[in-house]
Amino acid sequence: MYRLFFDLIFKRMDPERAHHLAFGWIRALARIPVLRTFAAAVLAPRHKSLRTEALGLRMHGPFGLAAGFDKNAAAVDGMAMLGFDHVEIGTVTAQPQPGNPKKRLFRLVADRALINRMGFNNDGSAAVAERLAGRREVFRTTVGVNIGKTKIVPEAEAVADYVASTERLAAHADYLVVNVSSPNTPGLRNLQAVDHLRPLLAAVREAADRTVTTRRVPLLVKIAPDLADEDVDAVADLAVELGLDGIIATNTTIAREGLGLVTPARTVEAIGAGGLSGAPLKERSLEVLRRLYARVGDRITLVGVGGITTADDAWERILAGATLVQGYSAFIYEGPFWCRRIHKGLAERLAASPYATLAEAVGADHKKVTA
Repeated sequence: MYRLFFDLIFKRMDPERAHHLAFGWIRALARIPVLRTFAAAVLAPRHKSLRTEALGLRMHGPFGLAAGFDKNAAAVDGMAMLGFDHVEIGTVTAQPQPGNPKKRLFRLVADRALINRMGFNNDGSAAVAERLAGRREVFRTTVGVNIGKTKIVPEAEAVADYVASTERLAAHADYLVVNVSSPNTPGLRNLQAVDHLRPLLAAVREAADRTVTTRRVPLLVKIAPDLADEDVDAVADLAVELGLDGIIATNTTIAREGLGLVTPARTVEAIGAGGLSGAPLKERSLEVLRRLYARVGDRITLVGVGGITTADDAWERILAGATLVQGYSAFIYEGPFWCRRIHKGLAERLAASPYATLAEAVGADHKKVTA
């Protein structure tokens, strides 16, 4: 039914306009007590076998919403109502910014993919912190906060920019993510270099600890799929060195070649710059995840994201080393029953596996190879 609706309505609309329309419907439904309870019962049935502990947090399951869909923490309960086990809001910057000029979001329907050059459009960390502080939780869910650099802030002042957001948002975050991997803020990916990343992560860690003294706010870093293998290793080693809680692998890619795109090359070229997400990213994201797990093992939490569409995709990430998995692009194509299908499929795959719990399955592929 949703796919017919998508083909007849959303496919004919500008992608950003369709996003705002769907986002508005989700928010509106989550405000109506009886309807939201019914929707959650239908869309988000819980499976006890999928209960997950990660980052010192207990979650209904491992499958969450990646950053980018709810940039301003405006629909956390709506996304939990749809079945996401955790919701990562953002990317949030210290200063509010409108993002890049429109048109800036594009669909590659034949590839089940998106290209975006949104540019961290958001209300700024002060406004988002106020919204999170005033939130009255309807559905229990884990809320991650993804922070990035304000576009107009020069690279030399990036640390202070991230620290400002941390000081405002850490108290409202179940976990924090430092985003240094979006391709749509000039110079941002330079911060993935270990010499830049070490002082940045250390400063954010110190700011979070100073701001929130009653608990430890888990800190993760999100990396790009375009890093060279030796740079992936360097980030993994740095994460262990600094006592980071996790790594999210991966963000969108700037690559266009080697992804097996069905969309004609001239169409993709006409779209221009931006990060590509969705199904074509699957293989490289999985490759980065496997490399990370081989490097860090169970010492830190790995989050697999990029090209996850089916329960098989999610299960493959878990076996490769991901404790948590996330999706976003496929939600656009799969619709509101997506989480339900992922959860049902994961529960079936776990039941058919030799593992008693999801935790036992994490990294099982690597353990087989090294046994």
